[in-house]
Amino acid sequence: MPFRSRSVVSIVAFAVISWPVVAQQGSPSGETQGRHGQGHAENHDWYQELKQPGTGYSCCNGAVNGIEGDCRPTRAYLTDEGQWRALIDGKWVIVPPRAVLKQLAPDGRSHICASRSGVIYCFLGGSPKS
Repeated sequence: MPFRSRSVVSIVAFAVISWPVVAQQGSPSGETQGRHGQGHAENHDWYQELKQPGTGYSCCNGAVNGIEGDCRPTRAYLTDEGQWRALIDGKWVIVPPRAVLKQLAPDGRSHICASRSGVIYCFLGGSPKS
């Protein structure tokens, strides 16, 4: 019987420790998957101020003919090697260092500006929980 109660305690402890990680991942909606256009409208006011590192060109193309822009919230993480990976249209991709902005988004989440073909213009890494 002692083995069984230790197993239950271990399972409960694992669930308590793991819950914050699962909760931070969010739902499988387009916004958390970095889908093109999802979440752009809510953040457009500050997206339009973002400039591509090294060029000064805008990161945000705004909306053209009612089609949402290139910037949107996404999930991202920093690898052990210091490389950002982000979700673009539901796929994990490496963020080129040239695209990483040295600022935090107003909401603390990760955001990416990328074309439909996957060219990354700008990236803002979120706080560790995003």
